[in-house]
Amino acid sequence: MPSPPPSISVEGQIWFNTDERRFGGHGRISLLSHIAERGSISQAAKAMKMSYKAAWDAVDQMNNLAGEPLVERSVGGKGGGATRLTARGHQLVANFHSLEALHKHFVNELNQQAGSLTDDVAMIRRLSMKSSARNHFSGRVTALTPGAVNDEVEIEIFPGQRLVAVITRESSQTLGLEVGSEAFALIKASSVIVVTEAEGARFSARNRLAGRVERLQPGAVNSEVVLALEGGGHLAAIITHASAEGLGLAEGQPTSAIFKASSVIVGAYD
Repeated sequence: MPSPPPSISVEGQIWFNTDERRFGGHGRISLLSHIAERGSISQAAKAMKMSYKAAWDAVDQMNNLAGEPLVERSVGGKGGGATRLTARGHQLVANFHSLEALHKHFVNELNQQAGSLTDDVAMIRRLSMKSSARNHFSGRVTALTPGAVNDEVEIEIFPGQRLVAVITRESSQTLGLEVGSEAFALIKASSVIVVTEAEGARFSARNRLAGRVERLQPGAVNSEVVLALEGGGHLAAIITHASAEGLGLAEGQPTSAIFKASSVIVGAYD
């Protein structure tokens, strides 16, 4: 059985910006907090596992972007000097922690709804895929018949509507296809044969999807026929203008689309 789709979680971080420059986020606010607790930038840098120079560079940048000192350093005295936050620095740290608490609550609320996003993300991924094939269907593998050279793959594209593809055994293994796995099928419009009045007729092509003509776009040489399939979805075919006239195609007309199993390109999502 295929493994279930991975669960989705939402994460995020807060950053302060000044104009178009990034002022500081969790890391820099943590540095300020450590300075406030320890009264020493060297000890704060050690707690943050950063170099003394990197700590001062960060402090200098924050002081410059804030427009007023957030950290100040006293020299001399019995203890040899100390580093401390200004009142503005303390206020910034407190405000950041308040916003961070609100942000955490917001993210937790999003995560409670994230489970329902799994199918939507999968759909967005499918919709963003581009190919030169006119027809693109997504579904699940309902049958897989292995062969010495080729495998026969059956994909349900809509409830009760299935198509069959024949692909190489190597391709089937590379794609990791198995019954129940998600897959997509591509069919070129030029590979589709449009048939009317086919009752009682038999064809060597494995795939036959029934529907009605929804759109007919005639051209000088070729015409595009778009069928609304009985099970849902649409399928496009490119046939000669002469064939379209010979079949007497018109919107709303019951029609079938026939194509070979070898004309179906099968793919799988990572």
